[in-house]
Amino acid sequence: MKKRWSVVATSFILGLGLIASESQAQSPKTYKIGAILAMSGGASWYGTVMSQGIQQAVAEINAKGGVNGVPLEAVIEDHKSGNAQEAVSAMNRLMSIHGVKMVMTSFTAPTQAIAPLADQNKVFLINGGGVSNSLVGVSKYIVHNRSLAADLGRGAALQAKALGAKKIAAIQWKNDAGDSIVKVVHPAWEKSGGSVAAVEAVPQGITNMDTQIAKIKASNPDAIMLWMFNPEVGLALKRIREFGMKQPVIGVEYTGNDAKVAGTHGEGYYFLNDYFQATADYPWSMSFAKGYEDRYKAKPEFYAANYYEGVYVLAELIKRVSTKGAAPDGETMKAALQANPKFDSVYGGQMSFQENGVASKKVGLFQVKGGQNQFIKYIDLN
Repeated sequence: MKKRWSVVATSFILGLGLIASESQAQSPKTYKIGAILAMSGGASWYGTVMSQGIQQAVAEINAKGGVNGVPLEAVIEDHKSGNAQEAVSAMNRLMSIHGVKMVMTSFTAPTQAIAPLADQNKVFLINGGGVSNSLVGVSKYIVHNRSLAADLGRGAALQAKALGAKKIAAIQWKNDAGDSIVKVVHPAWEKSGGSVAAVEAVPQGITNMDTQIAKIKASNPDAIMLWMFNPEVGLALKRIREFGMKQPVIGVEYTGNDAKVAGTHGEGYYFLNDYFQATADYPWSMSFAKGYEDRYKAKPEFYAANYYEGVYVLAELIKRVSTKGAAPDGETMKAALQANPKFDSVYGGQMSFQENGVASKKVGLFQVKGGQNQFIKYIDLN
C-alpha cells in the first residue's frame, strides 16, 4: 500500500508540474530558470560561484527588459555536494512547484539522476560544471558549455609528452569523472608508446590518501597525473611533495580552494581547464568581469563564467522559440539549438555546440608560479 501511494503521489506532483508549465507557456509572468547546485556540503564553493554567475546574468538581462519583455527568474535548488537523491527531490520541486522547463545542472551523479525526469517531462538541461564524459547523451535534452573530463585529460597527456615523460602514474577520483579520463587517456597514452606505471583510485571527499601516494612513489613515474577535482587536488599535491616526489604533476583543475590546501606545495603544478580571461578584445568579457567584481568583490572563476554564459544561452533559446509562438521546453529549445548551434561566448567570439551536445571552447594550459596560476598557452585538442 505504501509503495502504491508513493507512485500515485509522484504522478500527482508531476501532473501539477505539467499544469503549471502549460499555464506559464500561455501567459508567462516570468521565464523560470531552475538550477541544481552544490549550495551546501563539502563542495559548496562550486555552488556559491555558479549561483553568483547565474544571478548576475539574470539581473543584467532583466535590466534590459528581459526576453521579449518577460523577465527571467532563477530558482536555485541544492543537491548538497553531489547527492543524487537530493537532486531528484530538487528536480521534482522545480517541476511541481515552479513549472520549470529549463534547468542548469552540475556534478555528474546529480545530473545522471535527474536525466530520466528531464526526458519524461521535456525539460531542457544545460551543464556548465559536470565533467564526466558519461554525461554525453545522458538525456536527449542535455547540452554542455563545459569542457568534459576526457578532453581535459587528453590535453594534460599532451603536456606530459611535451615534458618528455614516457612512464606516467595517476591518482584518480573513484567515480565517473575519474573513470572517464582513465578510459580515454590511458589507452591513447599506451598506443603512442608510453606506459602507465600505476593507477590509484580515491573516493571523492577523502581526507587521507597516503597509502595511494606511497604506491605512486614506489612506481617511480616520469610524471604524475591527477584525474580529480577540488578539493582533493590540493591535498594530493601537498602529500606528493611531502613524500619527497619531485616529478612534474599534471592535472585537470586547480581552484583557489585547492591552492589554500596545497600551499607552497602547489608550486610548479600544471593543469588544463576551461579558461576565462577578460580582455579588451572582447568587451562582453570585460563587462562581465567588472560586474562580477563589483557585486561579489572577487575575480570570476571560469565556473562563474560558464553559468553566467549558460543563462545567456537559455535566454537566446527562449527568444528563438517564443518568437515563433511556441512554449520553451526541452523539445522546442533543443530543436532551436540544433537549427543554429552558434552562440556568443563570454570567453570571446562564438562557441558552437557539436552534435554530441558539447560546446567547442578554448582550453588553457596553466602552471602555478609564485603561488599564482600562470596561463601558458591554449592547447588544440584536435
